[in-house]
Amino acid sequence: MAQFSVNAQRFDPYKNFKFRLKWDGRYVAGVSKVSALKRTTEVVEHREGGDPSSARKSPGRTKYEPITLERGVTHDPEFEKWANKIWNYGSGLGAEVSLRDFRKDIILEFYNEAGQLAIAYRIYRCWVSEYQALPELDANANAVAIQILKLENEGWERDYDVAEPAEPSFTEPQ
Repeated sequence: MAQFSVNAQRFDPYKNFKFRLKWDGRYVAGVSKVSALKRTTEVVEHREGGDPSSARKSPGRTKYEPITLERGVTHDPEFEKWANKIWNYGSGLGAEVSLRDFRKDIILEFYNEAGQLAIAYRIYRCWVSEYQALPELDANANAVAIQILKLENEGWERDYDVAEPAEPSFTEPQ
């Protein structure tokens, strides 16, 4: 079976540097890094009394790893606004947490080198478990200040409605 059904001439897998993240129907500005989408299913070992001494294995609970987002510090408040729904210091007794809307479904879009949407994932019931507003500051460093958001989630799935795009072909000018 071909790895690419629409672009049969393509042999190289997609590169990992073109992606966008969307929540609340809007793209989130400046996200430069997204950790891997990873799930792990526990192994349940069992055997019956008459079985040989080796155990049988069955799938158990599935756990979805947190997703970490990184971006350069700017004036866009989206990371902080979401983190403040989990804990907003100084907002008054009983108002520190927004139980109504602290979870969000997000969409991770992955693009080919030509900038065409190639793959998308829906990530469900995310909430912020860790927020880093500013990195360690160092007057002798030469680096971009990075914000970090760690998102717990309850699962993700590929959006199969996003089909492989027909990649453009370029011809030599004459």
